[in-house]
Amino acid sequence: MTFIKNFNSMMDRRLNPSVRAQKLFMPVSTIVMILLITVLAHFEIINNYFQTIIVTICINIIMSASLNIVNGYMGEFSCGHGGFMATGAYVSSVISLILFKDGNSITGSALLPESLSILGFPLSIIAGGLGAMLVSLIVAIPSFKTRDDYLAIITVAANFIVTTAINNIPAVGASRGLMGMKSVMSSMADVVDVPWILVWGLVFAVLSILSIYYLMNSTLGKGISAVRYDEISAEIMSVDTNRMKLIAFTFSSFLAGIAGGLFAHLLGFINPSSFGIMKSTESLVMVYLGGMGSLSGSVLSAVIFTILLELLRPAQIWKWVIIPLILILIMEFHPEGIMGSKELTHFFPFLKKLFPANKNQIKPVEFSAKGGAA
Repeated sequence: MTFIKNFNSMMDRRLNPSVRAQKLFMPVSTIVMILLITVLAHFEIINNYFQTIIVTICINIIMSASLNIVNGYMGEFSCGHGGFMATGAYVSSVISLILFKDGNSITGSALLPESLSILGFPLSIIAGGLGAMLVSLIVAIPSFKTRDDYLAIITVAANFIVTTAINNIPAVGASRGLMGMKSVMSSMADVVDVPWILVWGLVFAVLSILSIYYLMNSTLGKGISAVRYDEISAEIMSVDTNRMKLIAFTFSSFLAGIAGGLFAHLLGFINPSSFGIMKSTESLVMVYLGGMGSLSGSVLSAVIFTILLELLRPAQIWKWVIIPLILILIMEFHPEGIMGSKELTHFFPFLKKLFPANKNQIKPVEFSAKGGAA
């Protein structure tokens, strides 16, 4: 009987073209959007200024969504995301400089021809993410013995440890910083004349959102969410909470490392002060502005926050007074953020047709204020 039901379901999907159209709409429209933005940028209809803003939005989307895994979905409180971003930025920069830039400050000459930078660049970005994941693993093992405020203190300390360590490594420029990543981007453009940092910024942002979406809508994601509601009850229900914490924290840091690699190659120059506590504060503002546990909120808040920062650019140093003030006001008057824990599909039900439900997916359990299941 099960075989017959599965066969009938498969035939229904084959005979119903609207099901296939719904599944193909999002990937096709996303590819078309990336191609359209790339073409407009290539012909300078979108100038360099707006290209930089778009890439910055993509980086902030990755940072906000990745931190939301820990602070939103898992319910812990991490405050050191800037340290993992710094790790990814320096690891990816060092790899790309050593491989593709002649006259770099580390090895002097490139190990590979510049023409291979198109293939090597995304690999260096991923390597930066893996480097951040390794650092987060070192932080995670002792820190998961604590919770709440103690975890926040440990992650802040980790942020300072990472930036201070980089500040004392002469091979990567120490406090003077590291530069030369722009030349790697230029060598890629010499091979194929397109704005590569824009292309890869859009691609990594889309892949990050999709990976978080599929993670949190999987059985593994439900285990991560169970830690947020009640860790003790989750353990009683045979959820390996330590494993869930480790997966969530390291994957979040991996994405932060990818954001750091894109950030380094966008600016072409980085130093440890770029990844201090203020960078972590920016990530926190975006998470709480959008809403904890809302992927749509993370994307929306990243767009709003980036545009707000650009508008505040003339304020100079006062900008760093306004940003923490925004976080205070959000926590005081609207702690659930713009979206709360809801997604866009809650407000616009027709969007659910673009995300066909997985029949094997475990439905999330919503808890009421009294602590019981709704």
